Amino acid sequence: MDIDSAPTQRSPMTKVSDVIHAFVPSKQFKPPSPHTSYTSIDFDDSGEFAICARTDDTIQLYNTRAGAHAKELKSQKYGNALARFTHNSSNILYASTKVDHGIRYLCMHDNSFIRYFKGHEDRVTSLSLSPSNDQFVSASLDNTVKLWDCRSPNPQGQLSFTSAFLTAYDPSATVIAIASPISQTVCLYDLKNYDKPPFANFDLAELEDRFAASHGQRDAEGWTGLEFSNNGKYLLVTTNGPGHYVLDAYEGSLVHFLHRPSISRMTPYAAPGDPLPPSESSTPSYMQADAAFSPDGRYVIGGNGVQAGMLVWDMADKGMKSVLTPKHELGSQKPLGVVAYNPRYNLIVSAEKEVTLWIPDLD
Repeated sequence: MDIDSAPTQRSPMTKVSDVIHAFVPSKQFKPPSPHTSYTSIDFDDSGEFAICARTDDTIQLYNTRAGAHAKELKSQKYGNALARFTHNSSNILYASTKVDHGIRYLCMHDNSFIRYFKGHEDRVTSLSLSPSNDQFVSASLDNTVKLWDCRSPNPQGQLSFTSAFLTAYDPSATVIAIASPISQTVCLYDLKNYDKPPFANFDLAELEDRFAASHGQRDAEGWTGLEFSNNGKYLLVTTNGPGHYVLDAYEGSLVHFLHRPSISRMTPYAAPGDPLPPSESSTPSYMQADAAFSPDGRYVIGGNGVQAGMLVWDMADKGMKSVLTPKHELGSQKPLGVVAYNPRYNLIVSAEKEVTLWIPDLD
């Protein structure tokens, strides 16, 4: 099947377990240059649209229902990373990668800025939008985490936190998680009392030592993403190493180490805190996680480093082994640098040099 001409018809979100093994690349969008890469993916609330940040200082909008590219948004002066939809599908947030370290609030309808959020003094490494309203949280290399409201240019609160590179809201929007790879900790804060100490502090130092010795995992570095499962039970810490950590979101204990057997040390995708490679043809940027939960919280999908193919881990595998190997490996022509599962439909978007839409093929 020619994936560039294949139809893209979204499957309604029925049972993920019935289709997870059957995803195939359905549509591929080739880049204008081989020197650019995609660094983040996000879906709007309806699941109809996806946005991808690219290292040529553009943001690409895709209509997943039509399987079509919808719009290109340029940010040549300020660069872009971590493009995120707000709860209005016409409006997005993204972080600057040039000139300053501000966060920009853009209306895509007329390509005009609604607001600027200034305060970070170094590269923004994480943007997380509240599931329930237009509040969001950002983390930066300046060792601060800031809480914002889209209606105000000023931060609503701030936490000082050594190397707090990653953030996430829980599904109830009452808890924020903050991860620091250098201190090897994930801290949970009550959003209403964020100025108080965290109510939970998960120390991953012992886990990292264990898997550094047994699987070559990088110690105290290389964390690329932080995500709660939709059922609130699990917390996924993704890395650019040989595996990812799935933690119990209540206790912080290890549920699974998701092993990627083909990766011996690390992928080439830079994590926050890693040195960014210089480039004359694009703006270097950190990569968003290359693994994500399925909407039912049972599966994790992810890339396979520089090798083509999508890996699928089934956390309901019998035996509940701490080290989990992929249940399925889904074929593709290209590697997956970033990946995201549509929250409303059985559709996956992956990207590296190209953007690929995946749908189940049950025939």
